[in-house]
Amino acid sequence: MRVLVASYSQTGQTGEIVRRFLKPFGRYELDWVRIEAAEPFPFPWPSADFFDAMPETVLEIPVPLQPVAYRYEKYDLVVIGYQPWFLSPSLPVSALLRDPGFRSRMVGTPVITLSGGRNMWLNAQESVKRHIRDAGGRLVANIPLVDRNLNHVSVITIIHWLIGGKKDRMWGIFPLPGVSDEDINFVSRYGEVAVDALENGSLDQLQNRVLAFGKISVPTDILFIEERAKRLFHIWANLIRKKGTTPGKRRRLVSLFKYYLLIALFLVAPLLLGVYYLTVWPFTRKQLLRKKQYFCGVEV
Repeated sequence: MRVLVASYSQTGQTGEIVRRFLKPFGRYELDWVRIEAAEPFPFPWPSADFFDAMPETVLEIPVPLQPVAYRYEKYDLVVIGYQPWFLSPSLPVSALLRDPGFRSRMVGTPVITLSGGRNMWLNAQESVKRHIRDAGGRLVANIPLVDRNLNHVSVITIIHWLIGGKKDRMWGIFPLPGVSDEDINFVSRYGEVAVDALENGSLDQLQNRVLAFGKISVPTDILFIEERAKRLFHIWANLIRKKGTTPGKRRRLVSLFKYYLLIALFLVAPLLLGVYYLTVWPFTRKQLLRKKQYFCGVEV
């Protein structure tokens, strides 16, 4: 069988996740296409450049990609490895999902998505799901890997890693940033059940088998933040694109967004969450459970 694997990895973490997932696919014909922007995004990633990527990322404005060569026109399975940026697919992956050559290879084909990020993947995956559906693909499994540390801790450690370029313990006291080695090593188990489902014609049940491992969940606080933050990100993205008509104006607006984001994460969100848990959560737990079940699934 032929398997097309398309991935983008800036820090190397997503690449390692995909590699682990593919270990059980040894007897298959793998066509692993590593995506890269025509003008590569740097790593380490300077803070100003990192935040400057927000408007185009949120609005999913494609960037030019380096040429991609595929071995075949048709595959038995497509695997997409990506990472969320600003609650959206990373810019190279957004461009890939709009690429006619890649989209044509998803037509009528089962697709598995793998993501490695901080802890907010819901909105990004919703976008990826829509692209797969619109291209005529069939999403059969989604496997998100996240940083399991506390939300505010993971914000600090991921910025330390992206800007500093080292996946180490900040000041020797913070936990390691990113997805844990334990979770990355476990990805090969997902690969095993994917191979079994592919060989036995049971891909429609693959997501249930993935969830049965009990490692994928949607924390209530993450769901609360993601449901509200994406709309605000769109407002900021459109504002910066519309008003940032010169490099100086854009820099100032991006700087304002950066400070807004930090204040929202560390001050506003905890207060709103406290009010939510006291006044809304006790009366909406069934609805909340249905939402979590939806995001853990593959339905569009």
